[in-house]
Amino acid sequence: MEKSAFKALLVGICLVLAHAGASAQELTISAAASLTNAFQSVGQAFEKARPGSKLHFNFAASGPLLAQIQQGAPVDVFASADQATMDRAAGGNLLAVDSRADFAANALVLVVPASAVSVPQNLRELTGPAFKRIATGTPAAVPAGRYTEEAMAQAGLTADLQPKWIYGESVRQVLNYVARGEVDAGFVYRTDAMIEKDKVHVVLTVPTGSRVSYPIAAIAASKQGALAREFIAFVRGPQGQAILERFGFSRP
Repeated sequence: MEKSAFKALLVGICLVLAHAGASAQELTISAAASLTNAFQSVGQAFEKARPGSKLHFNFAASGPLLAQIQQGAPVDVFASADQATMDRAAGGNLLAVDSRADFAANALVLVVPASAVSVPQNLRELTGPAFKRIATGTPAAVPAGRYTEEAMAQAGLTADLQPKWIYGESVRQVLNYVARGEVDAGFVYRTDAMIEKDKVHVVLTVPTGSRVSYPIAAIAASKQGALAREFIAFVRGPQGQAILERFGFSRP
């Protein structure tokens, strides 16, 4: 083999190895929509703390994210806004062994547009004529919707409010409905309300049947298991927790 050909082959091998090395530093993280801003900030901090790493985020409602993973989407880490969705992932043997852990907590709140004339003082007032359209996430796919459903059942308002619901595909879509004044009230997380604090007003914190807690886990099929666990440890560590608290999340 001529020297030039050998040199080209060697350079080619080096490029392939370099590309493989770079790919080994990449993670795809599917996370609940309510984590969007906080996880983008956590991701930047993680990449800075671990030079060479690159994070790719996929934000949506927890239910659709799980469906994507079930269908074989190349995901390394899953962060859900509820335990039930993560339980389904565990039941399908989708999680890496001993990687699941809680990392944050939140609260369900009732919000109205900042320009609202009518402001309910309690949940029962939502049954009145001033509140014709009330938004929440689709209960079958959006944890915030399920928390809302639980709270309404607990308050004895399920039947009265049934005709008024406008369902969103994620908690962020519900927030947008309220911020734009397209509905009279909506149920979102406290952290979401903080993002649009000039456009929505928090009326009250809503008691929920179960605690709003967020679990995270590595996906069993991930080829980046070690890095996935590093990210989870970072999220649960001092720096990750400080960022989450800055965005309004509580400790698990």
